[in-house]
Amino acid sequence: MLFLEDSYIKKFEAKIISYENNKLILDKTAFYAKGGGQPGDVGKIEIDNQIINIIDTIKKDNDILHITKEDVQKIDNKNIIGFLDWEKRYKNMKMHSALHLLCSVIPYGVTGGQINYNKGRLDFDTGDEKIMKEKIEDKLNNLIVEDHKIEYQWITLDELDKNPELVRTMSVKPPRVSEKIRLVKIGNIDIQPCGGTHVKSTSEIKKISVTKIENKGKKNKRVNIEIN
Repeated sequence: MLFLEDSYIKKFEAKIISYENNKLILDKTAFYAKGGGQPGDVGKIEIDNQIINIIDTIKKDNDILHITKEDVQKIDNKNIIGFLDWEKRYKNMKMHSALHLLCSVIPYGVTGGQINYNKGRLDFDTGDEKIMKEKIEDKLNNLIVEDHKIEYQWITLDELDKNPELVRTMSVKPPRVSEKIRLVKIGNIDIQPCGGTHVKSTSEIKKISVTKIENKGKKNKRVNIEIN
């Protein structure tokens, strides 16, 4: 999973391990598989000068499945060149990082979330606490302007068990890679386990609008944001 170390890879070389029922498995990939509220990547691969469109990327067990639009034959063990739809990926990266910023300014457990290019949302278990739309928006945009660096760290499962406060999501377990957990750290303002794709700095997000805050049940507040 090349994206775990470098979200900015747009083109890569790999080898086909298997292909069946429009599901392609590669020995390595920069395509992000749907998960954690983030959509799977789309794009294309080139095989022997033939272009195959990837219309979704999902995960099944420990495999990343690239869903092809075309049904192709006899491609096992062949080398490919993969190309991400960079415009869509980069929008997902900015939104995913923006949602981590949202976690940093709303200090409650996260009960759900979704990313959809320029729009995203998180649900928070806030109890009776009120969330002020304008106040949250101002805090988010101040953090963006401050240009905080976003970087990755790796810890063991034992280290995570000793620091349970790192986990913000209440219903989703952090993704494991070889019994290790990747942390996404935004300056000194937020750090949490995450397997998604992110930008290198908060300044890349540009500007956020908090479009709506909704009540979802007795305790949950849904905060919807857009990137302008």
